[in-house]
Amino acid sequence: MTITFDELRRIKDSLPDGSMAKIAEDLDLPIETVRNYFGGYNFGSGTPSGVHFEKGPGGGIVHIDDPQILEAAQRILQHEDVHAE
Repeated sequence: MTITFDELRRIKDSLPDGSMAKIAEDLDLPIETVRNYFGGYNFGSGTPSGVHFEKGPGGGIVHIDDPQILEAAQRILQHEDVHAE
């Protein structure tokens, strides 16, 4: 899967407070791994997150090996949209 870095950050910035911790708990991952997935750089505390960043337009391209964190974030956003109506 490939998306722009700007799109990945837009998703991250749209998440409600506490979402990183919820995703980490739901997927049994360290919270720093989830943060690193969305562009964080604390690799000493987290594990590699299966994303590869390439510089370019739109903030660059992000190649995602395993979309489980992104899918968890999208489920949270869908849940928020349903409850906002």
